[in-house]
Amino acid sequence: MNSIQKKIWGLAIIVVLIMAITWVSLIYYNQKMLDQYNDILERYLIMNEISRKSQQTVTALNNYLLIPSIENFEVIDENKKQIQKMKQEVTSFKNVENELALTNYVNLMDSLVDTVERSMFFQTEEETEYSRTAFKEATHISNFISERTLTLIDLELRTYDVFYRGIMNQSEDLKQLGFWLLLLITFLLLLFTYWFSLRITKPVEKLTRAANELSKGRFDLKIEVDSHDEIAFLAKMFDRMRVNINNLISEIQHKAQLEKELQQNKLLLKESQLRNLQSQINPHFLFNTLNTLSKKAYMEGSEETSDLLVSVAGLLRYNLKHLDKPMTLSDEVNVLKQYIDIQKSRYTDRLHFVTEIDESCLTIDIPGLTLQPLVENAVIYAVEPQEEGGTIWFRIKDNGSRVTIEVEDNGPGMREEKIQEILEGQEDTASGHATGIGLSNVVKRLRLFYGSEDVMNIESTKGSGTKVMIHLLKDRGLEKVDKNTNRG
Repeated sequence: MNSIQKKIWGLAIIVVLIMAITWVSLIYYNQKMLDQYNDILERYLIMNEISRKSQQTVTALNNYLLIPSIENFEVIDENKKQIQKMKQEVTSFKNVENELALTNYVNLMDSLVDTVERSMFFQTEEETEYSRTAFKEATHISNFISERTLTLIDLELRTYDVFYRGIMNQSEDLKQLGFWLLLLITFLLLLFTYWFSLRITKPVEKLTRAANELSKGRFDLKIEVDSHDEIAFLAKMFDRMRVNINNLISEIQHKAQLEKELQQNKLLLKESQLRNLQSQINPHFLFNTLNTLSKKAYMEGSEETSDLLVSVAGLLRYNLKHLDKPMTLSDEVNVLKQYIDIQKSRYTDRLHFVTEIDESCLTIDIPGLTLQPLVENAVIYAVEPQEEGGTIWFRIKDNGSRVTIEVEDNGPGMREEKIQEILEGQEDTASGHATGIGLSNVVKRLRLFYGSEDVMNIESTKGSGTKVMIHLLKDRGLEKVDKNTNRG
């Protein structure tokens, strides 16, 4: 699979190679012309230097003839060495056009050196006349060298005039070549860049159109991209996602249909149960009868019996109407008091019920019929079996973000195994309950209501009583926020 990164690197390498080849070619031809120009300039400079050195040599000879000192002698000797050295360089300048003139030029340099040496020799031998004659001859040779230098330079100029013109023409041609080469390279790069951009943008456009169709809910269109790079892989994964979403939508629709049918069946079942309950007893008739008996007992002076009948009617009405509805803790406490009034009429002094309630906590929501099964369980297992009865402590405490409800008794206590069965929802503790709701059922309903497992604790020691503690959230959304925070 060719990656987009490889394509971009390929484009960059091609551009760099083209630029490098162009630059190297231009530099090569330019350097070639500079080298040729430098060679010609070097020839002119050397011949001009020879003319200057010949004149310096004659001047140094004149000084020596006037003052034959070692310093003047060394100056002449140094000039002769330089002339000999430049003679070797001039010899390499020969070509077909200047061979004869250059040979004569070299001979003049040799003659100058010989004449200078002869003049110095005569001066040493104190033959002044011969020395002066040699000096004059050296002066003539020096002047002749200067003239021949100008002649050779002029000859060189005529010889290399064609070369100069060729350099100028070549420079102009090179300039035009560079211009047209630049246009060609620019055109090719633009063409290649356009082709390269299409190789990237076309698949992206296909993917964009596919995403637009998916956003409109069309999950039946297949996504195909043949770019053989990361975009093709992305399109493949995108198409797989489309298939999965389509399957998921079909599955959700199927489940929604099943859920709808299930809800309809539940409604039919509930309606059937209600009708079955109505066939057994008419609650309104029962409430009216209890109210009638309560009024009759009150008129006959039996106020205690009247209050008891009112509590029974209120308790029955609450149990039938509010089992599946969330209620406030205040409603639960009120119905609990009615239940305790009924039980006190049964157990009299054997039942001691002590309350400790924080009134600020009574506004929170709680599943209906939560408190009565807890107290009822304590009555059944802690008060009823004991001849002397028992005591039940009921407390509501504010613990910051939670409200704690405690139901404690001084009964015989529970085994640890039974506590675990209740908390795991396996123990049936509803036996003898007026509501038919036991502790296990209360635990399940609280966990479902608050979406948390930590809703109930049971502390019990054999022979030392039992304490059931319920932990209620003041804000039901707080538990979910805490969970999400912990995950983050």
